[in-house]
Amino acid sequence: MSPRHSAAEARRTRERIIERGVDVASVEGLEGLTIGRLAADLGISKSGLLGHFGTKQALQLAALERAAVIFDREVWRPASGTTPGLPRLRAVCDAWISYLVRGVFPGGCLFVSSTFEQDGRTGPVRALLRRQFRAWQRRLTAEIRTAVRAGDLPRDTDPDQLVFELYGVMMSLNHTTQLAPTPQAPTQATRAITRLLSPERDHDNAPGPG
Repeated sequence: MSPRHSAAEARRTRERIIERGVDVASVEGLEGLTIGRLAADLGISKSGLLGHFGTKQALQLAALERAAVIFDREVWRPASGTTPGLPRLRAVCDAWISYLVRGVFPGGCLFVSSTFEQDGRTGPVRALLRRQFRAWQRRLTAEIRTAVRAGDLPRDTDPDQLVFELYGVMMSLNHTTQLAPTPQAPTQATRAITRLLSPERDHDNAPGPG
């Protein structure tokens, strides 16, 4: 086999490992990612898998990084061509709901399950999750600020509070979808998002006293 073909085969094998790793992690958690488990699932040797990912932690980090790419593709990219501010914010939330309802990850949102799993822990995996969470917060906050400047949201809107509440809706939808699916859950989530992003809503996102 030529070096070029060997390198291409190595890339394909690495991709298979990461894709399977994301699926396993979404169902069984990041701790379910083991060298032996993935090697058996993919029909390759442990030593062959170790050649691509020498440690369980390296597998976990690769799965989270790939999950972020998938999340961006499914949620942010479909809305990227929409007018910045409130139109884009609504489009992002619509795509976010669709992402959760369609079950892009077989075990539900990998970031939700990983956050619970890493709660109270330290180390590179939790640090990466934190960076990913903060990056998504910044994106949402930027769109909210743009919407406020454009007059599409009240001037006294608290961006941090609104982001917190948007996350709350999505977490509720994820839990409902995974634990007790109901046909009305997507509609309930959409209704909640519409209320939160309505220019005519009560000023319930304004900062409180002090």
